[in-house]
Amino acid sequence: MASVDKTSKSKSSSTSRSLQRRALNAIEAKFVVCVETGDYTDLQLRKLYRVKSDRSSAAEGYVRVVDDSEEDYLYPADWFMPVPLSSTAAKAFRAIS
Repeated sequence: MASVDKTSKSKSSSTSRSLQRRALNAIEAKFVVCVETGDYTDLQLRKLYRVKSDRSSAAEGYVRVVDDSEEDYLYPADWFMPVPLSSTAAKAFRAIS
């Protein structure tokens, strides 16, 4: 029985590390695409969002995204996929958002 408990903790911390890694990758990419919205109506599937650097939230598995109103909000990192853009594309995207 003790090994089952140990496995559960290991899996849980592995999932936590996976979310942290995904959040940090999103910060590095600077842009993400939404792949899950939960019950939030302010998120749009397949929409590109700009990411604000927030390492303390990333450590908890969250990513800070900027919406159309230029406000930033925290969402679970697994709702987004990092999108690496060239500097030219990133500059163009910032100009229109």
